[in-house]
Amino acid sequence: MKVFQSSLSKLPGRSYIEVERAARALHRDIEKRTKRTPYIKSAYFKGQKIFMNVYWSHLNQKPRADRKRRLKYYGLAVDLIENSKAEPLVKENPNGRNEIVYRFAGTTKEGELFYVQIKEDAKGKRYFMSSFTPK
Repeated sequence: MKVFQSSLSKLPGRSYIEVERAARALHRDIEKRTKRTPYIKSAYFKGQKIFMNVYWSHLNQKPRADRKRRLKYYGLAVDLIENSKAEPLVKENPNGRNEIVYRFAGTTKEGELFYVQIKEDAKGKRYFMSSFTPK
């Protein structure tokens, strides 16, 4: 699996509220581009839409400390989805039948490794699920 090198850094902030504000500001910019469900276009999927609404519901299922850690990579995840043409790891979703999960790898400007997961449902729609670091 190839790794995408981002030119961005993690979102700044020491507390959860600071990091969430920065991530929500980025999300609002994406939301303003359309009147319907927010999306970004992916380079790997040849300009097809990746919907952003599943990310927030998935994130809210996590503990607060984990949410902060994942939110720091939100801007990097958007950059990776928009610009990466690197081959992801593809596997079936263990939690849902007829779903495929794409796991992209990327590094920050400082060289930290992170992953971005995109879920594709049976209808062919793709959703940004999560961004996280390896454990």
